[in-house]
Amino acid sequence: MKSDLSRRLSFRLTRNVVLSALTLGLLLNLAVVTADYFNARSTMDSEVSALIEISHSPASQIAYNIDTRLAEELLDGLLRHPAIIKARIEDSRGRILASRERELRDGPYRWLSDYLFEPEKRYQKELHVSQLEDMDLGNLMITVDTYPFGSNFLQRAGYTLLSGFIMSLALAVLLLFIFYTMITKPLLRIVNGLRDVDSDKAEKARLPTPRRHEEDEIGLLVRITNDHLDTIDNSLQKLRHAEGRLKEYNDKLAQIVEARTSEIRDKNEALQRSNRALIDAREEALEMARARADFLASMSHEIRTPLNGMLGMLRLTLEGELSNTQRERTEVALSAGENLVSLVNDILDISKVEAGKLTLENISLDLGALAEECATLFAQQGVQGGRVDIVTRIAPELPRYYRGDPTRLRQIINNLMGNAIKFTSEGQVELILEATEEGVCLQVQDSGIGMSRDAQKTIFSAFSQGHSDTTRRFGGTGLGLTLCRQLVDRMGGTIRVASEENRGTLITVDLPLETDPEAEGYSGEEDFADMQVLLLASPANRHVEPLERYLEYWGAVVTRREKVISEPGDLNARAFDLIITDVREPGWLSLVKRLERHPPLVHLGRNLEDPPISEVIQLPLARRQLVNTLRINTGLRGLSSEAVDLPSQSTTRLKVLLVEDNRVNQLVASGMVRKLGHSVELAENGQEALRTLEQGHYDLVLMDCQMPVMDGFEATRRIRGTPAIASIPVIAVTANAMQGDREGCLEAGMDDYLTKPYSLDAMRTVLERWVPGDGT
Repeated sequence: MKSDLSRRLSFRLTRNVVLSALTLGLLLNLAVVTADYFNARSTMDSEVSALIEISHSPASQIAYNIDTRLAEELLDGLLRHPAIIKARIEDSRGRILASRERELRDGPYRWLSDYLFEPEKRYQKELHVSQLEDMDLGNLMITVDTYPFGSNFLQRAGYTLLSGFIMSLALAVLLLFIFYTMITKPLLRIVNGLRDVDSDKAEKARLPTPRRHEEDEIGLLVRITNDHLDTIDNSLQKLRHAEGRLKEYNDKLAQIVEARTSEIRDKNEALQRSNRALIDAREEALEMARARADFLASMSHEIRTPLNGMLGMLRLTLEGELSNTQRERTEVALSAGENLVSLVNDILDISKVEAGKLTLENISLDLGALAEECATLFAQQGVQGGRVDIVTRIAPELPRYYRGDPTRLRQIINNLMGNAIKFTSEGQVELILEATEEGVCLQVQDSGIGMSRDAQKTIFSAFSQGHSDTTRRFGGTGLGLTLCRQLVDRMGGTIRVASEENRGTLITVDLPLETDPEAEGYSGEEDFADMQVLLLASPANRHVEPLERYLEYWGAVVTRREKVISEPGDLNARAFDLIITDVREPGWLSLVKRLERHPPLVHLGRNLEDPPISEVIQLPLARRQLVNTLRINTGLRGLSSEAVDLPSQSTTRLKVLLVEDNRVNQLVASGMVRKLGHSVELAENGQEALRTLEQGHYDLVLMDCQMPVMDGFEATRRIRGTPAIASIPVIAVTANAMQGDREGCLEAGMDDYLTKPYSLDAMRTVLERWVPGDGT
């Protein structure tokens, strides 16, 4: 069998090997040529420099003696070098003593040599004699034609490349002959043998082994092929036997299929009846879900209205003079009412999520500050009589602003923190926040009672607790973590728990939040760069590590001492710009007080004997408070109130119209408004409110939504339709907290929204938002 030369294996092997060798040889030759090129340039400079050195001494004597004849003879001698085309000797004033030159040489590769080496190069050497080193005798200047050096280099490069190409061609011919003899020719014999096989009896064919190839790869290929042919032959015999048996099975299978078809037909009819029943059940479930949503909306209003009155009256009562027993009982009642509000909120939020009616905001928020506020709130509540330490570990490199829903994020953090504190009688609860590639990682770790592996599987289920007696011992309904999981799922994140009994619990939340590229970063921290800080703290203080991490991230040089020393001189306090002491280790404070002179002193934490609050780093750590405290105590300008996010308060006195039909809520709301320094008048319903507004001037209206005669929605629409009072701010005060209630109030023309039950702080925030002249 004949085949085209270009398709033969030997030809392709030779071609690939030769091309590879040719490429490699070309690269090596180019490397040799490149090295020769740089060597040629170096040789040219060395040779010319040597001529100049040889000519330097006589040229210096000539310049010293001002001998023009000898100068011309010296220059004529230099021009005998084939590369030198111009030589000149000048005195110290630039006057020419002698000058010689000749024309450039020409050649066929002059352009390439000029490109590689430049057409000519100039050299200059100052002239002086050894006895008078400081005397400037002039200069010896030589101009060199690079072509003699370049032509020699080009000739060597051509020989190198040509010899490499000829060797590659010879190698190609040799390899082609070897590959054809040892590979292609034996394979062609095997192919011809296969071609002559009868197609009807291919399984009976056997290939011959080429001579002198019995033990190499070709012989192995033949043996394996013959083995496969033997296997095919045996398989065909078994196949023919199986075909006979298969025909018998086909007949039996046809009978079975007919019986099964009849059975499936009956089951299909039953399935259709089941599907119709499922559709009816689904419609019934949807109707029940709608009824449950309506029930929750109604119950929200009915429960929140008396709760608002109860909690409001309790708060007002606590503002008055009470005995210790009365105050204690009133505070217990207020705490119980607030727990009931929290439970109602959790139930409503879970219902919103399950009904698909919970919407998430996507606004810019300071996530680190939000987490610090949550931790500070729990710390200020005096957790477990001070036996539980609240620690914040916010990564310093965490971007300041993300985009998300601050209310729901705060809800997640508060639920996780509250759950951790509830089951921790002593030790610490740590709030950890770090940036990840996907967003942020939020962790809450406690040293509490922990839970078993079985309890971890159901901990995120509604009304589930880690132990059977948890509700009896610690209280709670088990809705907090359920709500957290549902909120995290809605945000596209994940939540997981790791715990051991009596070893504590770690709950990790990963959220895919995006940073806000238009928001500004932190300010005032760059001034701490290179500041020398001495940190005197016990290793048991969990706040020390995050504090040190902040300082080092800002560029400060931190020196940490953990063991109290006896001699003040060993501190070397004058070498530092700031000293931070741990108030939990009184030995450090007493040691620093014994120093005659020391840099500014700041305390980590506060005891009763501590100095003013301006010299104290409040715990848990809050980044803005930490920056402001350090700046003030180190002599830097403190950040403005805006920079540390301190709320402003208005002193403007408002005249408020309260529209409310419930007597208890009238007392609560009016009491809070008067407590905030404003005047208030009452109206029983929307119709009475319209008459009152037309008769007098009011700065703001607090409007209940559900009232007899005329509700708040209709009253607001009529207010907006009356030009004389259309611009007055109307604040909705309602117990409705389901999805769409806020939107309904805003669509009716109301300006803001206050949900029952509300606190004095919530009332203050809303009123200050609408104070005339405050920029709202």
